[in-house]
Amino acid sequence: AMLKNPPLLLLDEATSALDAESERVVQAALEAAMKHRTTLVIAHRLATIQKADRIVVLEAGRIVDIGRHDELVARGGLYAKLAAMQFGLMAEEGV
Repeated sequence: AMLKNPPLLLLDEATSALDAESERVVQAALEAAMKHRTTLVIAHRLATIQKADRIVVLEAGRIVDIGRHDELVARGGLYAKLAAMQFGLMAEEGV
């Protein structure tokens, strides 16, 4: 699919089956592939979407928040709680 240089890239849990080290390697390659194109990333691992321009947080199929990583953490909602669990930090520490 990348050979055609598509304007839209859809990634659905692209790193979900990887260990942490492999995820970092794949994530670096994906970041290069995402440049200059619209990318929709579906992910449970927040490290995968942490640098996104816009993150849409869903709960029970409904949008509960939208923003950048730092904005969502600062608001202290569901995303902040997930970030605290996944990154092993308290949301107040500025994940």
